[in-house]
Amino acid sequence: MIPECSLDICLRCGACVGTCPVHAMVLRENGPVIDPQTCTGCMTCVRICPVGAMKEVVG
Repeated sequence: MIPECSLDICLRCGACVGTCPVHAMVLRENGPVIDPQTCTGCMTCVRICPVGAMKEVVG
């Protein structure tokens, strides 16, 4: 599974990007962007987000 970011509550702090163990994220002006080819689905970004903007996508 690849996480998603709720951009309406994202602080653009970069915590998710900085903790991604496989460097699958970059922080853009409008928020983090995840490379689905690189992301391993470890959900570290979901756990580290201080406002809960990163969500595990179920489905």
